[in-house]
Amino acid sequence: MRTSQKGPCSAAWELHLKTAAAGRMQSSGHRLRDVEQHHPLLGPEDELDRLSPEDGERVWFIHDSCGMICAVMTWLLVLYADFVVTFVMLLPSKNFWYALGNGVTFNGLAVLALASHLRTMLTDPGAVPKGNATKEHMESLQLKPGEVIYKCPKCCSIKPERAHHCSICKRCIRKMDHHCPWVNNCVGEKNQRFFVLFTMYIALISTHALALSGFQFFTCIKVQWNECSDFSPPVAVMLVVFLCLEGLLFLTFTAVMFGTQIHSICNDETEIERLKNEKPRWERRMRWEGMKTVFGGQPSLLWINPFAGLDLRHLLAAARARRVGSEFSV
Repeated sequence: MRTSQKGPCSAAWELHLKTAAAGRMQSSGHRLRDVEQHHPLLGPEDELDRLSPEDGERVWFIHDSCGMICAVMTWLLVLYADFVVTFVMLLPSKNFWYALGNGVTFNGLAVLALASHLRTMLTDPGAVPKGNATKEHMESLQLKPGEVIYKCPKCCSIKPERAHHCSICKRCIRKMDHHCPWVNNCVGEKNQRFFVLFTMYIALISTHALALSGFQFFTCIKVQWNECSDFSPPVAVMLVVFLCLEGLLFLTFTAVMFGTQIHSICNDETEIERLKNEKPRWERRMRWEGMKTVFGGQPSLLWINPFAGLDLRHLLAAARARRVGSEFSV
């Protein structure tokens, strides 16, 4: 028996080799396969989840330069749209109720969109405990004779069913749909709801901004542009035109993404599984059951509330906690 490396992963392999030898003599034991793309027999609700309860006590943040730039750009573009709608279109309007109603609606949707973005970015998407393929961990699983489990060679963790490794997050993510740079995070089992809300609210404010822009052009054509805005006509036109371009781009992207996410939830199939054309080895949920699983419980206003379940004390404690790798640990 030889091992080429020392460490937790090597210890797990040593245990695997010993167990395999015992299994050949006694027709019992379990097997550990160092395979990236296979599925384990352990499901997402098995004992593996209970081995690292501290994972649920972390505020997740990925230190990826591209992702952080995209996330900042998202906020700046939303704030730009809010600026144009509020100060170029609504405040100069002579109709008080028109300005008030549209101002409250647009700013409310913008707050919900940015809150959903934050929850998506700072929520653990369902990361598997890193480096848990150790000898002690393997012994604690108490697997049945002949049961096969799979280990990710990249993060040295035991892979649950439907988990995939993300090269950017450097972790295996449960029910990983894709890694989105615009939220600087993976979309997985625990934050898919917030990502769906983010795409929905961005699509709504984009539609609202386009409608307001069209009404602004229609109104200002009949009168002098000086009467439509406090800005000079060339500046006002340039700001509104850029808002229209931004609205069209974001509406197209987020509407398609929202529809794709709802389709995946209803079919109980992630984007990775669809692209790989994987045959389901799991029992698929019914469409309505999939929606209730992702959004939580029976239909209610909480489904569209990104603040639901937010623990401010936990968030403040996490901000003061020491940093551990790419995560903030409480």
